[in-house]
Order: sequence, then structure tokens, then C-alpha cells
Amino acid sequence: MSVLTKKFTTKYDTAPFSQIKIEDFLPAFKEAIASAKQEVDDIVNNSELPTFENTIEAMAFSGATLDRISTIFFNLHSAETNDELQKIAQEVSPLLSEFGNDIRLNADLFKKVKAVYDKKDSLSLTAEQATLLDKQYKSFSRNGANLSEDKKMELREIDKQLSKLSLEFGENVLSETHAFQLHITDEKDLSGLPEGTIEAAKELAQSHEKEGWIFSLDYPSYIPFMTYADNRELRKKMAIAFGAKGFQKNEHDNQEIVLQIARLRFERAKLLGYASHAHFVLEERMAESPQKVNTFLNDLLAKARPAAEREFNQLTQFAKELDGIEQLEKWDGAYYSEKLKQQLFNLDDEKLKPYFKLENVLEGAFTVAGRLYGLTFVEINDIEKYHPDVKTYEVKDIAGNLVSVFYADFFPRKGKRNGAWMTSFKSQYVLGGINERPHVSIVCNFTKPTETKPSLLTFNEVTTLFHEFGHALHGMFADTTYPSLSGTSVYWDFVELPSQIFENWCYEPEALALFARHYQTGEIIPTEYIQKIKESASFQEGMATLRQLSFGLLDMGWHGQDPTPIKDVKEFENVQFASTKLYPDVKENAMSTSFSHIFQGGYSSGYYSYKWAEVLDADAFEYFKEQGIFNSEVATKFKENILSKGGTEHPMILYKRFRGSEPKPDALLKRAGLL
Repeated sequence: MSVLTKKFTTKYDTAPFSQIKIEDFLPAFKEAIASAKQEVDDIVNNSELPTFENTIEAMAFSGATLDRISTIFFNLHSAETNDELQKIAQEVSPLLSEFGNDIRLNADLFKKVKAVYDKKDSLSLTAEQATLLDKQYKSFSRNGANLSEDKKMELREIDKQLSKLSLEFGENVLSETHAFQLHITDEKDLSGLPEGTIEAAKELAQSHEKEGWIFSLDYPSYIPFMTYADNRELRKKMAIAFGAKGFQKNEHDNQEIVLQIARLRFERAKLLGYASHAHFVLEERMAESPQKVNTFLNDLLAKARPAAEREFNQLTQFAKELDGIEQLEKWDGAYYSEKLKQQLFNLDDEKLKPYFKLENVLEGAFTVAGRLYGLTFVEINDIEKYHPDVKTYEVKDIAGNLVSVFYADFFPRKGKRNGAWMTSFKSQYVLGGINERPHVSIVCNFTKPTETKPSLLTFNEVTTLFHEFGHALHGMFADTTYPSLSGTSVYWDFVELPSQIFENWCYEPEALALFARHYQTGEIIPTEYIQKIKESASFQEGMATLRQLSFGLLDMGWHGQDPTPIKDVKEFENVQFASTKLYPDVKENAMSTSFSHIFQGGYSSGYYSYKWAEVLDADAFEYFKEQGIFNSEVATKFKENILSKGGTEHPMILYKRFRGSEPKPDALLKRAGLL
């Protein structure tokens, strides 16, 4: 019996990483699936009449061991993977998909759920119980429970293929990311690059036993290179490599996979009686329908396009005056924007970075959360970590009760995917009178400290840390009965509200004064810098909005209609990007073939939700600003109505309870300088 299937005997029931062997996972998954199936069988075979307790509630707490193993495994698969884990993922994903289908297509189980659902109005359920019942019923109906047997089999086959294809998609993107290296041996090619970036590139070269400097497609290497490298040809080389991931007609090509995923999702939706994949997805979203999403995106586009064109013309003119550039290309954007930003605001990241030492920024996030919600964070070393870089904390409330365990994993390494995310190793729920507290984790890819310098963050990375920490607070404050409604288990277009609102504190002098201190002198960040950060926050906001909208519209293009006629990924993209295009097209590049959010993550028909959540967060933060950014009354309302409620009620109900009215886009347009 593996440690994974036994009750953990660790402090706070934390994952015993040192005792977990890779070869334990597959047998543990199989054992946990078998016991979860047994729990379901017990519910089905119960001879009593189906009730909320013996059916709906019993299901909500079934499969706990399987859930726990899954979270541990897939968190490692994202943050600390290797060939063995990837191989297991390929074997396990179809098993899990099949198990999910076994439940969703279990006619006898559905009969019981339906029996409870049909008499729901006479059951006097709490709001949370009513939501659980509705979600459980829909988890069947939306997954084919009302289909005939042969159609059910068809659905199973589609789900199996989709789970394999999205894994393959992600592994191809990772392989392509790692396959490319820009190896520089001539020092003059480093012109313009910050010292820290050069030092990191030298260390990367040394780790590959090479002379000179190596730059990769990992964000901490790629972004500074594209922003600061004076050598235009090398920027072009990097940009084309970055944009060509999955689009190189090699063994890691994703074009066919993209077409297959889009078609299978469409077939699946049609099978279930929906007009498209987007119609299916959006039924369970705050936005409700593709029409609403497209109207939302196109309304914003109409407001952002004129500003974006003005900004693009200004940038084009600037590059021409500065370097005689006749045609601005994609690999020029970040470089000249940074130079223009410096000219307009005299503010570059290198000037700001000394004030944002990683440890201080993290402490700042802790302090802001402390001021708002009375939390304390204490680093502890008596719980296990999956990698030495990970830091672990106890999070307690004002009365000293444990709120959460918190893991923070900040630096890039082989086997860790790009980007930043929040996840959890254990959900919060209440069972047998005990409120089981969550184990929450944030994972980022910030520049590692070197021998001479600590990890200093760009301002963009500061907001990234606050963003993920906002998600973490949503997980930490979870206070619901059922694990499936807990924490961040909310509608996709609502999940970004807690994360995006927390970024706002990074722009407020009152908050920055708490943590933005020079790492050598201890001096607080000068007021003029804060002023410039605020002013520059809406710099090129029209172009940035257009970029986000282009991704949202591409997503709706793939998923809001029948994709069967699409034969060529690149041609299709060009049509989708027509209304948002500023730069000339790069023929070697495609977006979709590495658009992991929608083809590997859970954002299909959901990319619009970033902008949607910005409307929510700007509107919500306006409330804080009216009352004071550390106003305890507003903070308490936010915690009680948003952060602790998880998915227990419809998000619009929760939002109106906090704010008093539905969100309006005015605050966002004002903040972005688009009004």
C-alpha cells in the first residue's frame, strides 16, 4: 500500500513529498479509482429512497483520496516534471477521463440524482445545498446522461481523445520551448541588456558547459531580451522562435492537434444539444452566452481601437525618428515601447527593480493582507517541500486559528512550465463538524538570485506576484461545506476578480510605502517614481487592450461556430485577427499552436474572462478607493461575500451583495485612459 492512499500522518495533513516515489503514482491512482467507484456503487445500491443526504451529499464527499492524489500529481507535473511523470500522465489521464465518464454516464446514479432534483422545491435547502444539487444534476445532463447508449459511447470516445490531445499539445509546447537556445559568444550582441539578465544568461551557458551567454524562450530570459537587446536581428530571431512553437512541421507540430481539438469539442457540444462549444461552456458562466461575450468584446474593441491606433502611430513615429525604422515589426514593439516609456516617464524597470526585492514584495503582499483581513504569515520548516526552492508558511487569523498552509515556489527550473499560477494541494471543506483548512500554493518564474544580487522583480512581476496572491487569498479564506464549491471553484469569468483586484494595491502610495524599499539602502521608493508608475500604468493601454481582445476573439472564433470547414490554422487566424491587427503578419508564426490557455488549460471559450474580470475588479476597487484602500468595513464585505463564499451562489448575486449593484465598465475605461 502506497503512502498516497493512506491517511497522511504529517503536520496539518500536508503532502509527505519525501515519502512519495514516482513509481507509487500509477498503482495509487488505480487503487483510488477503484475505491471511489466502490463509494459510488454504495450510493447506487442504497435501498433507501434517494435523499439530498444519501445521494447528493454522499457524492460530494466521495473520491476524496483520488482528488488528493490527483492534486499532488498534477501539481508536480506542472512544477517539477520529468520524463517519468510525463509518461505516467499519459497513462493516467485516460483512466481519470474514463472514471469521470463512468460516473457521469451511470444511469442508475443519474436516476437517483434526478429523483432528488425533481423534488428540489420541497426540500428547503440552503443556498449552498441548492447550488450543489444544481451542479450535480448538470454534471450529468451536460455530460450525456440523457443520451442513448450508443451516443454515450460516442461521447466517451471524444472525451478520451480530447484528454490525450490536450496533454500532447502541452508537451509539444514545452519541448519546443526547451529546444530553442540563442547562444551568444560576441559580447557586443549583449548591447542594451541589463546586467542581471546578462549574468543569468552566463549562468545558463555555464550550466550547459558552454562559453558565452545563452538566452531561452523561458519568460525571465525572453522578455528582457525582447525589451532591451539593441541587436534587431537577434530580437527577430528570438521573436520568430517564440511565435513558431508548435508551427514548424516537425515532430512537435500542433496544427493538426488544434484542428482536432476544435472539431471534437464542437462534435461533443452538438451531441449534447448545443449550437457550439462556446454555447455549452458559457451556460455555466457569468456571461451566459456567446452573443453576450461577442458584444462585450466588440464594445470594448470600439472604445480601444482608436486609442490603440493613436499609440501605434506614435510608436511608429518614435522608432523612425530614433533609428530610422520604416516599418515597425512585432520584434520591435517591446523594445521601442520601453524606450518611449523611458522618454515619456523617465522610468525603466532597472531603476525600479532595486526597490522590489522578491522577499520584500512577498512580505508586502503579507502586510497588505494583514491590514485588510487580519492575517499573519509565519515561515515554517517542519512541513515537507517538493523542491528546496519552495517556501512554506502557516497562515493564521487574528485569533491565532489556522487559516491555511501556504507554499510559494518562485524560480524557473527544468521541468517547470512557464508562467505563473495558483493551485492547491488540499481543498477546504467541513466534514463531521471539522473545518478542514486548505493548502494553497503559488508558482511563478522570477529571476533567481545570483552570487552578487538578490532576486529583484520588474514592476510587472510585482503585479504578477500580487495577482497570484489574490487567487491564494480566495483559496485561503474558503469557508464552505462541500469541497467542489470551495475556494476558487467558481465560474471562470469570476475567478479572476480576487486576483486582479489585489494588483490594485501595487499602484497605491499607501501600500507601496509598506514594502517598496531599496534593497541596499533601505530607502522607501521615491514619490515621483510612484507617480510615474501610476501615470505609466495606462501607457499603451489601448494597444494592450487590443491584444487581449484579439486573443478573446480568436478563442470565440475557434469555439463559437462550427470549425469543420477550417483547413488551415494560419489562414483562419488571419481572418480572426483582422479587426485587431496592428503589426504586419509574421508568416513563420501562429498563435493557436502554442495558445495553451485554450488548448491545454481550461480557458476555451473563456479567454474573454480576463477583460470581464477587469471590469469587475476596477468597479470593486473603486469602492475601496471611495472608502479608503485599507477600509476594514469594505474589506470585510469583500471577504464575507466574495473570498469566503467560493461557488456557493451565482457570482452576480455575490457581487451585488458586496457592491450594492451590478458592475459597470466606467471604472475600467477611466483607469485605462480610454474614456
